[in-house]
Order: sequence, then C-alpha cells, then structure tokens
Amino acid sequence: MLYYLFKYLDSLNVPGAGVFQYISFRSAASVITSLFISLLIGKRIIRYLQEKQIGEVVRNLGLEGQYRKEGTPSMGGIIIITSIVVPAVLFAKLDNIYIILMLITTLWLAFMGFLDDYIKIFKKNKAGLAGKFKIAGQVGLGLIVGLVFFFSDDVIIVERVKIPSTMSVEKIESYETSPVVSSQLKEVNIERKSTKTTIPFVKNNEFDYRWLVSFVGEPLRQPLTWIVFVLIVIFIITAVSNGANLTDGLDGLATGVSAITGAALGVLAYVSSNIIYARYLNIMYIPGSEELVIFASAFIGATVGFLWYNSYPAQVFMGDTGSLALGGIIAVFAIVIRKELLIPVLCGIFLVENLSVVIQVAWFKHTKRKYGEGRRVFLMSPLHHHYQKKGYPEPKIVTRFWIVAIILAVFSIVTLKIR
Repeated sequence: MLYYLFKYLDSLNVPGAGVFQYISFRSAASVITSLFISLLIGKRIIRYLQEKQIGEVVRNLGLEGQYRKEGTPSMGGIIIITSIVVPAVLFAKLDNIYIILMLITTLWLAFMGFLDDYIKIFKKNKAGLAGKFKIAGQVGLGLIVGLVFFFSDDVIIVERVKIPSTMSVEKIESYETSPVVSSQLKEVNIERKSTKTTIPFVKNNEFDYRWLVSFVGEPLRQPLTWIVFVLIVIFIITAVSNGANLTDGLDGLATGVSAITGAALGVLAYVSSNIIYARYLNIMYIPGSEELVIFASAFIGATVGFLWYNSYPAQVFMGDTGSLALGGIIAVFAIVIRKELLIPVLCGIFLVENLSVVIQVAWFKHTKRKYGEGRRVFLMSPLHHHYQKKGYPEPKIVTRFWIVAIILAVFSIVTLKIR
C-alpha cells in the first residue's frame, strides 16, 4: 500500500518519495518491519497464549527432556504469519500476480494449520485435522497455483531466441527453430507463457514439461502439458509443506532452516527478475518477479524474529499454523521463479526428514509382514529424533542441521554457474 502512496507523492515531486521505486529500499524496509513486528508482538502473543493455556501437549516418546516442553505455548505461527503478511502488503505491489499468489499461499496454509492446532488443543484430539482434509487443502492450493499459471496473462517468461532476419514480429510466437545459417539470424526477446523450468547442473538448462507428453498428438499436447504441470505443482506443495511440518520437532529447527532457505530463494528471485543477470547466468528472465524479493525479505525477517522466542529453550512453538505455511511458501516461491527442480537440494533437510519417515514406516510394515514383528531403520523418525535417541543434545542437533542447510543454500545458488 505504501508503494502506491509514495508513487503518488513522487508524482507531486515530494522530495524523497521516489525511493520507494527501488527494490533494494523496499526489501530493506520489509525485513526491518517484519523483524520489528515479530519482536514487538511476540511477547504479547506468548503471554496471551499462556493466559488462555494454549500449550503443547507432549506424548511420551521416550526422549530426554521432552517434558520440559509440556505447556509451552503453541500456535505461535500467528507471529510468523502476521510478520510476513503486514510488510508484504505495505511494501510490495499488490497488483503483482506473484505477490497475490504468495499471500494466498500464506493465508491458505496458515488457516489449515490453525484448524489442526485448534482441534489438537481445544478439542483435545491429538490427531488434529484429519489427514484427508490436509491433503485436500494442499491439493486445492496446488490447483489454484497451477490454474493461475495457465490462465493469467501476467505469468510469462522472456526468452531470447534467434530467428531469421527476414521474419516479422507477428510470426515469432509460432517459431521454434531456424533451419537457416547463423549469419542470417537475429536475436530478439519474446514474452510467452511457458511450462519451462530450470534444470540445475546442466548447460542448456531448461526443461519443458511438454516433453513428458511428447508421445501424444499436437492437438492434445498443450492441455495435457498443463494437466501434468498442475499435478507436479500439487505434489511439490504437498511434499514440501509436509516436510516442514515434520522438521518442526526441535526448538528453532524448522524456523532456522526456513530462514536460510528463504534467503537463498530471495537471491534466486533477484537474479531471475533482472534481465542483465538473467542473461549473464543463462536463466529465464521472469518479469514481475522482483516483487518476490520483498516477500522473501519479509519471510526472512519473520522467521529470524520468531527465532528470538523459538530458540532453545523455546518460549513458544509455531505449531502447524506456522510449519505448514512455511513449507508451502517455500514450495510455491520456488515454482514461481522456475527453480522447483532445485528443491531436493535447497530443501534437503525437509527432504531427508520426509524420507526418514517414509523409510521407517515402509520398512516396519514390510518386516512385520515378513517376520511377524516390525523392525526399524532409525531409532526413531523423523531423523532429528534419531539423533536425540543417540544422546545428542538438542541444541547441537539443531545447530548442525542449520549448518547443513547453509551449505545446501550456498550450493543451490552456486548451481547458477556450475553446469
């Protein structure tokens, strides 16, 4: 909102109003504001949650120090969500399709997480929101994101292609490859809707989802391509949001990992939104994605601010209100900037936590059928509990997971040059 106010003031030649046109200024203002909000409202919300006895109910998992967490205020994700949404609304362009998508994602998954926490705490149902409803919500969000990509004219990429020097601009859209020699070609920038994404580690680093349906005839290829794309979006959102949810088991673990991942995504969004950097790095230029840098700044400030209260020993837990939203934000952000194939690297912590649960459950069921008793691969899953069972102190596990997350984030950024 402030962007539009200061844009109007700038048109009136008010001194200093033009500074709001710069992404760098609005990003800095966004991160500072989100930090300030989280620190300002954090203590008040924690006090309110304590007064209402909205606290963590701990199951007996046989972990050292687990009962220390009993009664610690939960649903602290409200702090994170508020600290993301308010700066984004204040400093970003609200007519930007990517900002609209990110706000929908944040509020959608936060509401789902809130319902889950509400059922657990107030209805005394430890299972929380039924799994089928969680999946339905994640699928619904995936449909929204995928359909916006399909229908919105604002979701485009700019490609630099070589065309015959005699070709008119009107024919560029239908042009794919040129049979003529390079001396007869010219380079032009074209805007188009696309199902392309970036492949890490590959020199010609673009993958088009339509290749997955290349076996069908041309009339069916485009609609089938978008169906495949929507299904992949649904899978990514479900997997990453659940991965963040599983990671939220130790003080500061999911919060710190999310902050690190958000910083890497902010860098990737910035280079994707700058036509000079995008061309230099040979990645897709995505007009309008510069506003995502402001959202990423709010995300970083919110998670770091929440970490003030969530670090060991935690004064508040984010609950599903926060963890589902954080994972969903990371997933949709990566999809929007066409870097979703980097998620296994960038979100390596979430991936390993997810896989540890899948492996544990699958192996337990398999061995129970085969030997009559279930056997385990890990002492306990998700993976961070395995290390707790081995006797590692909680702060050491969290710190080492943060270090791994930093390494993965740096490596993800370096993939822009490693091909």
